[in-house]
This record gives sequence, structure tokens and C-alpha cells, in this order.
Amino acid sequence: MSVGAFSAVLVVLVIVFIVGHAWFYIVERTLDRLKRLLSWKKESDPWHPFLSEQEEKEEKHG
Repeated sequence: MSVGAFSAVLVVLVIVFIVGHAWFYIVERTLDRLKRLLSWKKESDPWHPFLSEQEEKEEKHG
């Protein structure tokens, strides 16, 4: 494989890589905006059962 062919393949791979990242960014951004537009609830409930600082203090002291 000559240096020119190797360089051409490398350039094509770099272009595919850049276009792939741009496409991923565009799709993710669009989905995020659609979710915000269509969701009625602005803040979601936490999925974890972490205690607040006040509850932690009460639990430690009895």
C-alpha cells in the first residue's frame, strides 16, 4: 500500500469519525429538546433513597 493510499484511507476514516460524532450530537440534542417540550413535569423524582442532612442527624442522635 502506497503512502498516498494510506493517507486517503486515514482521511476517510477521520471524516467518518467526525460525521459520526456530529450525527450523535444532533440526535441526542433533538431528543433532549423533544423530551423537554413534551414533558409536563419539570423535575423528576430522585430514584435513590438518600436521606437529607436533617434526617441523617436525627438518625445518628436517636
